Amino acid sequence: MLWYVIASLTPAVLIAVAALLGGVWPVLALFSITVHVAFMDRLGRAVSLSDRSGRALTLSLAAAHFLLLPLGVWAIGVAPHLEGLDRVLIFAALGLFLGQISNSNAHELIHASRRLPRRIGTAVYISLLHGHHVSAHLRVHHPAAATPADPNSAPKGMGFWRFLLSASWGEFRAGWQADSAQRARKTGAKGLHPYAIYLGGAALALLTALLLGGISGLFAYLGLAAYAQMQLLLSDYVQHYGLRRQQRPDGRFEPIGPQHSWNAPKWYSAAMMLNAPRHSDHHMRPARAFPALEVTEEMPKLPYSLPIMAVIALVPPLWRRMMDRRVARLRSG
Repeated sequence: MLWYVIASLTPAVLIAVAALLGGVWPVLALFSITVHVAFMDRLGRAVSLSDRSGRALTLSLAAAHFLLLPLGVWAIGVAPHLEGLDRVLIFAALGLFLGQISNSNAHELIHASRRLPRRIGTAVYISLLHGHHVSAHLRVHHPAAATPADPNSAPKGMGFWRFLLSASWGEFRAGWQADSAQRARKTGAKGLHPYAIYLGGAALALLTALLLGGISGLFAYLGLAAYAQMQLLLSDYVQHYGLRRQQRPDGRFEPIGPQHSWNAPKWYSAAMMLNAPRHSDHHMRPARAFPALEVTEEMPKLPYSLPIMAVIALVPPLWRRMMDRRVARLRSG
């Protein structure tokens, strides 16, 4: 577990020091989650599989998230000791942490078998103003991934910016419909609708940001949440682009298999994101803990790490030039 701890928690420590001290630390914080990750990926070291749950690390990362987010809002919004460039660098570093590490960690937590970790993961998503993703991911994405029914699976030819608009509204609506349908099936369903919790939690988070950092802190928080949400949708876009399950004559789709997700088995970025780039195995065995996820030969592989592929996806012509022929090759093979 050592490399998972180092890769995921090092940026958190450096971001916290950057927010408190400024100086050279904002540069080092951003460096730790960008250039350093790319450099370590090139070393080619493997992270071995483990049957451990990794729960201590996921809970530690959740605690780091709930410390860093208000600290970052305060630092970016009103901290008197920081210069303008410091605030920009901290925003970039913290936004990447929230998008790549906190999102991956919350994803791991909402798949836990026990209720408390699931609630903590939901709270992380709510704090990113993205609580509805919990319902959309569990009730829509996993059953319908790689089919037209999933708003988070992009068809071949769709550029990321078009996907961003479509998936942002699509997953909100799909999660609402799935939750409402489930409650309708349960006779005498009790408690609040999950979306009441998501939206109420978001309102409380917005009020907290305003109290912490005033109007500038509120805008910093909105920017961080939007950046984190965009990175989550970038991850979905990259990991499912163009891959489709075949529809059977009876209208049902074939079971999801190793060929229905893209994987990026670069070792350090995968460790930083708790093996989220080992995506096929996760879809086939959603309850499997992140240290045990693996990549096998039959699983489609991206040419670069997930963070680098996400940057390429921001330029749709470049993305299509790189990926459409790979999709066509998989379909024909």
